[in-house]
Amino acid sequence: MTAEDYKNGQLILIDKPLEWTSFQVVNKVRWLIRKQFNIKKIKVGHAGTLDPLASGLLILCVGKFTKQIETYQAQHKEYTGTITLGGTTPSYDLETELDQTFDISNITEKQIHEATHQFIGEIQQQPPVFSALKKEGKRLYEYARAGEEVEIPKRTIHISAFEITNISLPEVEFRVACSKGTYIRSLAHDFGKALDNGAHLSALRRTKIGDYLVEDAVSIDEFETQLKNTPS
Repeated sequence: MTAEDYKNGQLILIDKPLEWTSFQVVNKVRWLIRKQFNIKKIKVGHAGTLDPLASGLLILCVGKFTKQIETYQAQHKEYTGTITLGGTTPSYDLETELDQTFDISNITEKQIHEATHQFIGEIQQQPPVFSALKKEGKRLYEYARAGEEVEIPKRTIHISAFEITNISLPEVEFRVACSKGTYIRSLAHDFGKALDNGAHLSALRRTKIGDYLVEDAVSIDEFETQLKNTPS
């Protein structure tokens, strides 16, 4: 692979580590390519954000392929993860502390499996207030961190699969296949409501985007090693 190959367009599948932002991955990969080939500029962008507390497949478009980012963003995605019942957080995940707790002693496995049914198909979902969506020029999380209440309109999303893969209360493991724009954190929060309880997302991994699988992705370290074995 040459510098010209990257400029003409490449797709890089990265297995994003926990605690990295998607932009940190983009910046690191851009820096590695520039360093390897001693070039001043190279375009790199990602096709769909993963939260810092999520791991898994991140598609990076390099060079001329950055023009195709929206195509990849629009593709269906699949996730696996863990929902923890019995407590809610303002961010709907572990970014913030518990703000409310609930008794889960009466929840049955049958209820948990049946609660998934109401989320299949086209549904209305409200994004979390701790998100990067913009309202009146400001990110929603900026309002949230300032303690300001803001009205967030619901959006139409599509969930084609939502299955429970393991139950070990308070933790419920799942697999979800969904459309662009789906917030799994919101799904976890709403899942708790469906059980007349509370819930938050405690683990998330993106396993698939369109036909691309996380099994085919490389870690950042592996990508760096591959680059170093490339003639500059």
